[in-house]
Amino acid sequence: MSERKKKSKPRVLFVCMGNICRSPTAEGMFRKILADEGLADAIEVDSAGTHDYHIGEEPDRRTLAAAAKRGIDISWRRGRQVAQRDFEHFDLVLAMDRDNHRALVALAGEKADGKLHLFLDFAPEAGRKEVPDPYFGGPEGFEHVLDLVEAGGRGVLRELKKRGLL
Repeated sequence: MSERKKKSKPRVLFVCMGNICRSPTAEGMFRKILADEGLADAIEVDSAGTHDYHIGEEPDRRTLAAAAKRGIDISWRRGRQVAQRDFEHFDLVLAMDRDNHRALVALAGEKADGKLHLFLDFAPEAGRKEVPDPYFGGPEGFEHVLDLVEAGGRGVLRELKKRGLL
């Protein structure tokens, strides 16, 4: 990591397919974790989707409802598509599942080196590698996503501390 990046705040990007369910939930949960730890301004956080299905749209209404139950407001988030420049800007690019990880590898090429990971790689206690897409299921899927992204967010925070970035 360059000297500049060591001195600037870490930057984390969460990525799913459309940026209306999993990645905005992960972003919102991570922001809550950071705020609870007194680190709200210590890390730059964003989310995006690998596909252009929902550019400019707010998160899925079920995502908003499930997040709100846990005190997380992501109603301000609007879907955006990940871009190659994101790999230059962010220190960690975290894919919610293997399909999106493959799409990100194809987009980033060598720029992904060391930056791109499966989100749940930082949460072995979650017992799985992928955050499932709740879009075609019921409310319980959105609750499950929140549980997983909370574990993942805490794991990312541990990793950033371990790397000496906080």
